[in-house]
Amino acid sequence: MTHMIPSHHTVDENAYFPMEAEIIERVQESDTIFTMQLRLTDPKQHEAYTYEPGQFNMLYLYGVGEVAISIVSDPEHEDLLTHTINRVGRITRGLSQMQVGQKIGIRGSYGRGWPLREAEGQDVIIVSGGLGCAPTISVINHIIRRRERFGHLTIVQKVKHVDEFIWPERFERWKTIPDTTVLVASTKGSVNWHWDVSPRIQVLDKVKVWSDRTIVMICGPEGMMQSATKHLTELGVPESSVYFSMERNMQCAVGHCGHCQFGGLFICKDGPVFSYPEIKHLLGTEGF
Repeated sequence: MTHMIPSHHTVDENAYFPMEAEIIERVQESDTIFTMQLRLTDPKQHEAYTYEPGQFNMLYLYGVGEVAISIVSDPEHEDLLTHTINRVGRITRGLSQMQVGQKIGIRGSYGRGWPLREAEGQDVIIVSGGLGCAPTISVINHIIRRRERFGHLTIVQKVKHVDEFIWPERFERWKTIPDTTVLVASTKGSVNWHWDVSPRIQVLDKVKVWSDRTIVMICGPEGMMQSATKHLTELGVPESSVYFSMERNMQCAVGHCGHCQFGGLFICKDGPVFSYPEIKHLLGTEGF
């Protein structure tokens, strides 16, 4: 039975009230990772809904709860809302059982996205680890579809195991785009793995900083993000040009519940994207 979620309100009427969305397409990316494409069932809400690359939604499963999930789609070129989800907890396990035609709730969009206006005219280095690639997919698509606005694009993806590399065809396609470098590495290889095998984040040794006008966007485990930042700033990238997408337990998405407090900041409303200098003093600090 599909549970219906009331959808008679306007988009801005209640920040805690989910809008109803139908699952239009579902793809099983790996044993635990799946992608859902959603459409808001109220045409006015669908038309009014806006977001930027790097923002997130709260996905609501009736009777179970809701979870913060990054938006993967490109707001200017895709009509459906795309979310790639790792089945790791109670809510995501429930979402993983939902099929095309069923309905869930959406609250959003929330947070601060990637600094795309600042990036125009600059070289861009995008580094992601594991499923940390999901929040960067929308910004990669944004840059590729507007390639003339940006300088050299470097895409770095690091995974622990080859089965975490869920979109090989995208990375192969991106390799063919002019003025674009694609680097992929796994901690452990396999028989058919033709990318690098690299412990830690050694794949960054292949990254070249071509200009002092370079901006870096990183998403993944915090230790990896810190290591990548140290390496890239030593190559000449200013700390002020490095941006992180942070993760915490976000339950309200509007800065009220306090679960995602990060020092004096809240990941949900002050982030999830931060410049490195904004949060440098908090990284690696116990309790933050």
